[in-house]
Amino acid sequence: MANREALRELQTRLASRLQAVRGEGVSVSSWLAVEAAGKAYLLPLGQSGEIFPWVAVQRVPYTQNWFLGVANLRGGLVGVVDLAALLGSTAPRNEQTLSDASLLAFNAALEVNAALLVDRLAGLRGTDAFVASEPPADDAPAFFGTTYVDSSGARWQEINLQILSQYPAFLSISA
Repeated sequence: MANREALRELQTRLASRLQAVRGEGVSVSSWLAVEAAGKAYLLPLGQSGEIFPWVAVQRVPYTQNWFLGVANLRGGLVGVVDLAALLGSTAPRNEQTLSDASLLAFNAALEVNAALLVDRLAGLRGTDAFVASEPPADDAPAFFGTTYVDSSGARWQEINLQILSQYPAFLSISA
């Protein structure tokens, strides 16, 4: 119960900080930091939408394993994509891990009715939070951006949500 309250408080703080950053103007190097299957990702603030706590998802038959189904978020049906599974993780999900997870909707400007399931929100980051960066590998998906390394050595992979939303595999949910 205390974990749910703490998660709601974090989501509220992040939402208000996101709103403040949007009001000041979003720089190209501002990200929402998230974790999925033990890996760290950076999602551009300008492409990120509202953050929701985990809600029940209505499964859709004959779809890819990373497409969890549809959920009602603020009265609209949204396709829910497990980010970790989309990126190749085979770690099983259970009710405990899902109860601590969050759904991150795509920004409405991208015109994609989808949300990403992430395991943990890790706050906001700017380029000043990192000590090194590397370009994406030659064999990386088109939506992978720069990899950033923080002072503790953790690697953060940037994901361009606009490119992801137009990626053929992302758009093809049928199994």
